[in-house]
Amino acid sequence: MTRPAVTIRNVSKRWMPEGRAPVQALADLDVEVVPGEFVVLLGPSGCGKSTLLYMIAGLEEVTSGEILADGDPVTGPSAERGLIFQDASLFPWLTIADNVAFGLAVQHVPPVKRREMAVEMLRRVGLGDMLDKKPDELSGGMRQRAACARALAMRPKVLMMDEPFAALDVQTRSRMQDFLLQIWRDSGASVLLVTHSIDEAISLADRVVVFTARPGRVKTIVPIDLPRPRQSRDPRYHAYRDLFTELLGAEVDRAFAEQEAAASR
Repeated sequence: MTRPAVTIRNVSKRWMPEGRAPVQALADLDVEVVPGEFVVLLGPSGCGKSTLLYMIAGLEEVTSGEILADGDPVTGPSAERGLIFQDASLFPWLTIADNVAFGLAVQHVPPVKRREMAVEMLRRVGLGDMLDKKPDELSGGMRQRAACARALAMRPKVLMMDEPFAALDVQTRSRMQDFLLQIWRDSGASVLLVTHSIDEAISLADRVVVFTARPGRVKTIVPIDLPRPRQSRDPRYHAYRDLFTELLGAEVDRAFAEQEAAASR
């Protein structure tokens, strides 16, 4: 029997800010991600979606419960779990090739080998002619592709993405979504992607995990039974959009009400 790529078992997260009341970010999460699955996390702002990615990546500790990766407890960062942020977070003083090779250098991969691997990954993401460019010479979409190449160079089993396309214009965002699906198919990695966009969730996901307002809980998990590439004119696409709009409506209202109440205190 194949082990889940990620197991989230009864996980809660409580922040303890100094001088302020504790904040319950997440509560009682139970989710499994199978190998090669594309899962989208969808929910209102502040519901803990990004926090969950950081815990899976090993950058934050759970308050209670446990997270397993390929059956083993997550106790810290691992090259088998890559995380891509909304900001591409490339080193501005390094070339694109050196940015992609950076993690390989940390792993003591020999210089010639890591250069070969960086070049291979950049070619796969369509940046083979940008090897010696600096990040500020690339467009936003190109920088995000370079960030994907850097993560993929580590050959992760799980690739996590925290709203990676939120800052892009509509046309670039659509092209990046197509690019991401191709990278996902080629790599065989499981993908967990955080978004606030219902359309992005429908376009990309095998399953969508819908979160409640804070503390974030799993409200429901919806499989997307549509062939790829998905057409927004398909009546079934519209049915999913209506479903997610309804599921999120009350949660977004509750999140806003809580934010307004906190601001007035």
